[in-house]
Formats: sequence, C-alpha cells, structure tokens
Amino acid sequence: MQALLVDDERLALMKLKLMLEELTTVNIMGSYTNPVEAVSAASQLQPDVIFLDIDMPEMNGVQVAEAMQSLCPGTSIVFVTAYNSYAVEAFELYALDYVLKPVRRDRLLKTIQRLEERFGKEEGAVKKHEHEIMIRSFQSLRFERAGQPLPAIRWRTSKAQELFAYLFHNRNRFVSKDSLIELLWPDFNLKRASTHLYTTIYQIRQSLKQADIGLQIGSASGGEGYTMETGSMLIDSYEWEKGILTLGPINAENCEKHQRLFYFYSGDYLNDYDYLWAESERQRLRTIWLHHAMGMAEFFTAGGRIPEAVTVYQRVVQLQPYFEQGHLGLMKVYDSIGERSAIEEQYQYLADLLKRELGVDMPDNIKTWYEEWKQQHFKSL
Repeated sequence: MQALLVDDERLALMKLKLMLEELTTVNIMGSYTNPVEAVSAASQLQPDVIFLDIDMPEMNGVQVAEAMQSLCPGTSIVFVTAYNSYAVEAFELYALDYVLKPVRRDRLLKTIQRLEERFGKEEGAVKKHEHEIMIRSFQSLRFERAGQPLPAIRWRTSKAQELFAYLFHNRNRFVSKDSLIELLWPDFNLKRASTHLYTTIYQIRQSLKQADIGLQIGSASGGEGYTMETGSMLIDSYEWEKGILTLGPINAENCEKHQRLFYFYSGDYLNDYDYLWAESERQRLRTIWLHHAMGMAEFFTAGGRIPEAVTVYQRVVQLQPYFEQGHLGLMKVYDSIGERSAIEEQYQYLADLLKRELGVDMPDNIKTWYEEWKQQHFKSL
C-alpha cells in the first residue's frame, strides 16, 4: 500500500511515519510539511492513501483533500486531527477515516485494516450472497446466512462473549495474549489468567463449530496471541460503509439505494454491550450514519417529499435521541406542513429528555427557533 503523509508539524509527521513504517504493508512514498508541495506530489505519485492533517496554516486539510480528490480520484483520504468536530466535514468529502491526535498505534491499526479491506474486496453497495455468512454488529452480534438469521450463539460466560467480540473487533489482526488478559482478567495472576484465557478460547471455538460458523481463531506467535480470520464472510459495518462511500451524494437516480443503506443501520455498533473499547468505532460509525441521514432528509425536504423527510427524521431521533439537530430538523419539517401540535410535542419531548436524562437545558439555537416560530404563528392567528 503506497502512502503519502502531510502534516505541518514535523514532530507529529515523524511519529506517524515511524508508526506506519512498523507495518510492512505500508510503503511511505513521501512526507510533506508544506501542503502545496504535497498536492503537487500527489498528482504525480498517485498514492493509494494520503494521511492528512486538517489544521494547517497555508491550506487547511479540507481544502487539500478537495484538491487531492480532484487530482487523485482513486486515492483514499485519512484525516489526522486533534479536533473531533471536524469529523462530519471530513465525511462530506468521503474520507475513508479520521484519526484523532495524539495518534495511538491500536487506532492506526484499525485504519490500516479498513484500508486493506477496501483494497482487497470488490467495491459496491451492500450485498448478500447466497451461501456466504454475514456477521452483524450493528446493535448486537449475530449471524445471517443468505439473508436469513441464524440461531443466536449461547456463550458459556459473559467473558466468552466479550472475548469473541474483541477478537471480531480486531479481526484479521494479531491480538496478544497479554492484551487479552489485561482486558478480561486484570486482577488474576498470570498462571490463573492464562488458564482462563485458554479455556475461554476453547469454549468459543466449540460454540462456533456447533453453530456451523466457519470462523477460525488461530494461535499465533508460538501461542502468544490469537487471530480471528473472517475469510470471505461479509461484515455488515464494512459493507454498509463501503456502500455509502461508493454511492456518492444522493440524487433521484440513487435515492432508493441510499434508503436501503439508511435502514441497513439498525443501531449503534455493539450497542447492546457495555464495552468501552468499542466506543471509538461506535462513535465513528454513528457520525457517518447521522451525516448520511441528515443529507437524505435535506434532499427529501428540498424536493417536496415531506412524508419521506419526516420518516427519516423520526428514525434519527428514535435511534439517536440526544442528537439535537435531528429534533430541530423534524420540527422544521412539521412547520413546513403546518403541524403546529406536532412541533409543540416534539419541543416538549426534547426539553424533558435533556432535563431528565442529562440535566441540561434546551440548546439556545433550538430555543430561539422555537420562540421565533411561536411569535410568527400567533401573529398569523
């Protein structure tokens, strides 16, 4: 994989370069602190991926990404940023990923895995193949064959379930024995923890065998760790994200495909489990879905397709009840069709939710919009 690095902070650039050079699958073609020089080099080198800092003085990363996507349409963009608020703008450019500074090695490995999966599989929208198994991770872990749900696996213990989930989370990557012990049995001595680990791995293998699911969990590095090989199995989050990245902005021709992708997201990543280690990926995928959903709602609203816009907004606030802009969008759509009582009910629902669950008041922008709407409404009566 050919990579180009761009960051005006020389120290940050060197650290990222060293991390990537440890991975034999990545070849650094060049590293630049000057974004103008980087754009010129990218057009000639045509790298597979560009790791790009967002906050740069001469051109910010979003501007650089726009220029590079024009010059290198087949190149993946990975934003490196100290600010999480840039995430939505990043995905407007269909960046493959964003990595927060300071860059952690485990998080960078997830990005490389995502890149390898993208280059290693044929691009296209979400597909279900006749005999292939799909592993579902939205909301909960489950399996499908040919689109039909398979019986849920009954894990022997909660540790077995989490160990399986963690190996799946790091699929096709080596996971050390030490990191698994630290995660699941941190208070046990090494001998006792190792025994629990070996026993739990055996139980997982037996459960997968009995369920006729061909996932392989192999020992690696002389028994010092494990790798879960997914082979040709489909992964719902990957197929879904790939579909969004390749489909492009919503229009009349691809609207139906966008709707299928919208409903394919059935809940946050591993949301039924209280796994802190999954939170970063959960947040990343949620950000993509919310951006995609809001784009769909705006498309329907602009086209006068109000019932479809209402449906999208309602699903947004159902799955993400604390996403305030979803509630505001829904109230604005209600306003466009004169649904006064629906606006008042939605506003009161959000106010109660924020006060009861989070102990905070209604955001000023929503409160201002609502007060202005009330004034205009009562003037017209």
